Amino acid sequence: MRSIAFLSSCIAALSSFAFADLNLSQPLLSRQVLPSTFKPPQVFKNANLVRTTNLDKAYARETINVVIENVDSQPQSEYYLPFESSLIAKIGGLEVRDKKDADKGAFKVEVVGLDIESNTEFYLIHLPTPLASKQQQTLSISYSVLSVLKPMPAQIGQSDKQYVQYTFSAYTPSAYVTEKQKTKLKFPNGDIPDYTSLPADLNAEKKTDPQKQGSTFTYGPYNNVPAGAEEFVSVRYEFTKPVTHATLLERDIEVSHWGGNLASEERYWLVNQGAELKNQFSRVEWQKTQYLNPPTSALRELKVPLHPGAMDPYFIDDIGNVSTSRFRPGRKEALLELKPRYPIFGGWKYSFRIGWNADLGTYLRKLSTGDSYILKVPFLEGPRMGEGIAYARVNLRVILPEGAQNVKYSTTVPLVDSKVTIHKTFMDTLGRSTLELSALNLVDDFREQQLIVTYDYPWTAGFRKPIVITAGMFAMFGVVLLLGSIDTSIGKKKTA
Repeated sequence: MRSIAFLSSCIAALSSFAFADLNLSQPLLSRQVLPSTFKPPQVFKNANLVRTTNLDKAYARETINVVIENVDSQPQSEYYLPFESSLIAKIGGLEVRDKKDADKGAFKVEVVGLDIESNTEFYLIHLPTPLASKQQQTLSISYSVLSVLKPMPAQIGQSDKQYVQYTFSAYTPSAYVTEKQKTKLKFPNGDIPDYTSLPADLNAEKKTDPQKQGSTFTYGPYNNVPAGAEEFVSVRYEFTKPVTHATLLERDIEVSHWGGNLASEERYWLVNQGAELKNQFSRVEWQKTQYLNPPTSALRELKVPLHPGAMDPYFIDDIGNVSTSRFRPGRKEALLELKPRYPIFGGWKYSFRIGWNADLGTYLRKLSTGDSYILKVPFLEGPRMGEGIAYARVNLRVILPEGAQNVKYSTTVPLVDSKVTIHKTFMDTLGRSTLELSALNLVDDFREQQLIVTYDYPWTAGFRKPIVITAGMFAMFGVVLLLGSIDTSIGKKKTA
């Protein structure tokens, strides 16, 4: 189960993705490529829009609540959401729901690509029911933006506070006219030394932006904002925490019916995107400050919650086994506490892998009829920290028992690729069916998202390996007996 090779380089996020419908054997990806002159039809207007940006983690989390109105004479069901082409590759987990009826589930969303000359790309939101003329609907659009917090200054002392800068448009980018809108920013604290101010004549209430209330800033309200209008502003705030980013996570889940075991292994390539050290690292200074436990921009430890029943955990990095770890089993939740060999400051990297076993019965259920099984596992587990962690790319493999057939899956995690391959390991004959899934730009909020895998496993397939092993042993004994009966002496035998 444990891999013996690491990738030689980190894989960056390559492109944007779309929301994956349930029960799809292939991920939902747009095949549309439109000319750079494309403009979304002006069939909607935004009657009221409120954007909330939460900056308490190592990535920005945005929620847009917008009341849209059909201004066309015909029912409409396609709503365009624009992003800069340089930004859309950093958007993760975009989800759209009906604000007033969230139980209906997420709407279908896809990426609409434009040619290389365009600096704008779109997400196309499909309303489940076409909106009639003059009718309104309230959309709740949520997503995360990765790798956009810029350390300012770029270098700091080992014990200095860290400040990061976030740049955005005070006008929420929209493909339609917006009658009224405003943007709220929520900071992790009130230490905000620098920010862009906007003149009062832009504000509908004739107030100078932003309006400050504790650790919350508000830009707006603004009236009658044209489609495509932008007004870039920046804020710089204190964030003395590690900006943890996983350029790649490889996650393997191996199912063993014979052993009744579910083996998990995760391989991480981490980097701290925070401010770099101004001077060389001082181990003496670091040890002195550990007694006071002050805030630091360095990554000191990782806490990985595991499901109850997890056992046999291990923690290995490029050098070998890391003993500075602690495993705390529990009835409600097990906890694996990890400490890297060295504190990871801004710009520093660290690659490692962890693994554990669990009782298969907790995750697997056999249907009452036939030879079908249902496996339900978390798509993403990993560390849980207050400052959060972002994943540029996640590659997940579910290695099923040899002989598994008719493999299908269901997940609400947006995917960019999926396929079923064959994985060969010890004592296999034809190899094991393996479901391989890939996702881009995930964050730790996806830890609770589930992956459901269904497959057929005939009872005869379970005896394939014992039969092969038994036949192999008899064949080996036969070969030994045959070799033992061969006369290998030199010369002729003497006769009486």
